[in-house]
Amino acid sequence: MTLTSGKNSVTFKSFGVNLAGDLYLPEGFDESKKYKAIVGASPFPQVKDQIPATYGPEMAARGFIYLGFDYLGMGDSPALPGEFKQSRYMFRLIENTWDAVSYLGTLPFVDEIYGLGVCQGGSIIASASVTDHRIKKIAMVSGMMAADDMQWADRDMANQQIEASNASMQKMYETGQPDYVAPFLLNDEMSRDEYIEVGGNPMVGESYDYYGRDGVKGPVAVPNYTNMHIGDQGMQSLISIGEAYADKIVQPSLTIYSSSAFTASCSTHFVEKLTNEHEELAFDEFSHVDFYYKPEAVKASTDAVAEFFNR
Repeated sequence: MTLTSGKNSVTFKSFGVNLAGDLYLPEGFDESKKYKAIVGASPFPQVKDQIPATYGPEMAARGFIYLGFDYLGMGDSPALPGEFKQSRYMFRLIENTWDAVSYLGTLPFVDEIYGLGVCQGGSIIASASVTDHRIKKIAMVSGMMAADDMQWADRDMANQQIEASNASMQKMYETGQPDYVAPFLLNDEMSRDEYIEVGGNPMVGESYDYYGRDGVKGPVAVPNYTNMHIGDQGMQSLISIGEAYADKIVQPSLTIYSSSAFTASCSTHFVEKLTNEHEELAFDEFSHVDFYYKPEAVKASTDAVAEFFNR
């Protein structure tokens, strides 16, 4: 396979199937040279044509190789035999990430490998790095590492989510059919006003502007993306190990977040538990979702990540 500067479609093995990836290579790419490489990790519902398609070109423009990919059962990657699409299970996300690192390790032009995660991707990268020291540095942007404060703040609500997830899992087991739900109450047909009416958290407006039917990276703009997911998702997403193992991380790390965002504590509480060499960068002027796609926020985060990885 001939690789060229820019985006290259690739596949790599994980759980015995081929995951679909995009390998972004710097301008003037030369296979005889060595490059620093990044394995990317995306927010909870996303496919590789969203955050990875934004951060991949930016990091390649800064001289890095960047691998964005669809997790098992997401986007262009298949589900396992007998399973269904649209299932993002945390422990599998970590294993997919380890396999992505293994794939990068087979490329003769790759030197050191780093991890870069956005939103849930931050938790994935932080978790994967605990026992994968092939990842030499990690950076997390708008990361959800210490998500327990948010997810379990209302114990009754969390238990209701668990009950619904349990029922969905039982239903799928008994019928052999998928049970799709909208985890954030946003389906692919809602208008912005409809979602704001039912969304119920401070981020509904900016979330819709990105993920909604009319959003910049919603189901119309990204045809292989949907807001619908397997109904047992709550059984998986309510388990977050990034914060619990923070003091075990040995790689140098950088945490970037919005200090004014609803999710800021997911970064700050994680940072409090770190014992490694660590840097923290907070911005007042950007929101959580601004870091997904708004040019000024993406430039601020990718500039900082590039400088950190280049040291």
